[in-house]
Amino acid sequence: MELRQETPEDRWEVEALFDLCFAPGRTALSSYRLREDVAPVEALSLVAVDDLNIIGGAIRYWPVMIGDHEALLLGPVAVHPTRQGEGLGAFLIQDSLERAWALGHARVLLVGDAAYYRRLGFAVLTDVEMPPPTNPDRVLGVGDWAGVTGIVSRHP
Repeated sequence: MELRQETPEDRWEVEALFDLCFAPGRTALSSYRLREDVAPVEALSLVAVDDLNIIGGAIRYWPVMIGDHEALLLGPVAVHPTRQGEGLGAFLIQDSLERAWALGHARVLLVGDAAYYRRLGFAVLTDVEMPPPTNPDRVLGVGDWAGVTGIVSRHP
């Protein structure tokens, strides 16, 4: 699999992948309220494609604010069911995080399973609150979170 930046031509295939991998009500989640009318970070919107240019995985990041601090909201990240178990999800996350750090981003958060994301460096953010209804045990972050506290809000 090769990672490349998502293009406008990939949009519907990526959306179909997200629909396949997540519940039909995925857009009702609080994280989607933070994404509405905000463009994803193009340089970090990646797809994993095979030699036939078929998308096997995709990841996107969105700018958000916590007080006066900028952060990136990771997600969604999805791997096609036929490619799961190959480490593609971890590869997408690790590679995109390296790209985020190289671009000067200081911190990344996501809403997810701590047991899974811990191996990728994420930890529970006890002083950062996602809009409800979000289980606080699922609010995770990696990077420089020193002095960053408060409610996650939309990027202006």
